[in-house]
Amino acid sequence: MALKTIPLFKWSEPRIRTLHYTWLAFFITFLIWFAHAPLMPVMKEYFDLTPAQVKAILMLNVAITIPARILIGVLVDKFGPRKSYSFLLALCGALCLLFAAAQSFEWLAISRFLLGFVGAGFVIGIRLVSEWFPAREVGIAEGVYGGWGNFGAAVASMSMPVLALAFGGEDGWRYAIASTGIIAIIYSVIFYRGVRDTPEGSTYFKPQKAGGLEVSSKSDFVFYALMNVPLYLALALLTWRLSPSGLNLLSADNALIAYVVIAALAFYQWTKIWHVNKHLFDKDHVAPTNGGYKFKQVAILNVAYMACFGSELAVVSMLPLFFIDTFHISPVYAGMTAGCFAVMNLFARPGGGLFSDSYGRRKMLIICLLGQTIGYAAMSQMSGAWALPMAIATVLATSVFVQGACGAVYSVVPLIQRRMTGQIAGMAGAYGNVGGVTFLTILSMVSPIHFFWVLAGVSALALTGALFIDEPKGHMVEKDEQGNVHLIAVE
Repeated sequence: MALKTIPLFKWSEPRIRTLHYTWLAFFITFLIWFAHAPLMPVMKEYFDLTPAQVKAILMLNVAITIPARILIGVLVDKFGPRKSYSFLLALCGALCLLFAAAQSFEWLAISRFLLGFVGAGFVIGIRLVSEWFPAREVGIAEGVYGGWGNFGAAVASMSMPVLALAFGGEDGWRYAIASTGIIAIIYSVIFYRGVRDTPEGSTYFKPQKAGGLEVSSKSDFVFYALMNVPLYLALALLTWRLSPSGLNLLSADNALIAYVVIAALAFYQWTKIWHVNKHLFDKDHVAPTNGGYKFKQVAILNVAYMACFGSELAVVSMLPLFFIDTFHISPVYAGMTAGCFAVMNLFARPGGGLFSDSYGRRKMLIICLLGQTIGYAAMSQMSGAWALPMAIATVLATSVFVQGACGAVYSVVPLIQRRMTGQIAGMAGAYGNVGGVTFLTILSMVSPIHFFWVLAGVSALALTGALFIDEPKGHMVEKDEQGNVHLIAVE
């Protein structure tokens, strides 16, 4: 079977223009999200931050992203990607300017915590791209969107220090970060004017009730409710790390307040899930003969994305120091090595989607997770006795499978239930962040060798789950706001 490519540079096609508008929006959100990281040494000196305060800012950057991806998934399904992405870009652009104007650690911490919301932008584009590309091309389209957009993090690492030097002076870092906020605000207008939610004449399907996924059975309702638990446990884990038991940047009283807020958020989420699905428990409820889906599809993709994207977040964070300590190379070379892991997003993530379209989504997900498992097991054996080129080759090979798995996951997400693509993408994306938080916490407690073994074990667990995922076939059944039934091909 031939590979099902798309004409990426045919600007005259509306779907191609939409894809480029969308990945660039995602690119800008990641540019904002990670702009502070390469400038932390400068900010540390400027504000006289302690090591614990630096770690706190880095952790706060991803804290709110977990619930934000769930919330944004609900909003994009209800209001559409055009309005949602434009609003998010403008809002986070303003928050970025607030961060750049910070005068104290508390100001830095609060504004960075709020800026974690920008990491939810990824979810919006998944829904938008799925509206413009048919099932036979959605894998490669989503792969390009995710892979090219993710590259914004790598560009931030390379460009922010240079930009700060170009502005000059002790406030150069402020202008560098503020410039990314201004770019986001300007692009929010460009995006709003240049994009439509759907191709002309197409229907934008919306959930019948907002606030949670609609599921098809009582057992799926219980499964769905349980799958929300790790999202809030990850937030509790972050709170613990900031409490007196961890970095000691939250007082015991404030940590207790945070735990209560997290519990309240979880309770609120469960009430919304009940509101959307309580009809399942009516005595006269009849299970739908069509239009339903199996929640196990969503659960398997959640765990798979936790294993691939979650591990990517953790590995990129620790690789430079690991190479410095293991191979005694300079920080510059170590940084380049870590950057290569992220740069593979440009090719491997679109490749995962491309091969999924052409040779089977389930098959590609299994292959990538198997390669990822073997790769992390091999990385656990790396030591100073290895030749440096061999170690780099092992890292790059593992990265190809990790990014390919990310592309394979999101080649399936849009084909489960069109009207809830935002929420499904949001939940899978949130699990990716759960993985990042969990793996980084584990890294703080064990050696790098054991850390890589943990990643291999979680990858093996995700691989086991992928064996039970169903290949999307046939049609999705959707109803528009007038109650008319539509069939949407998924193969």
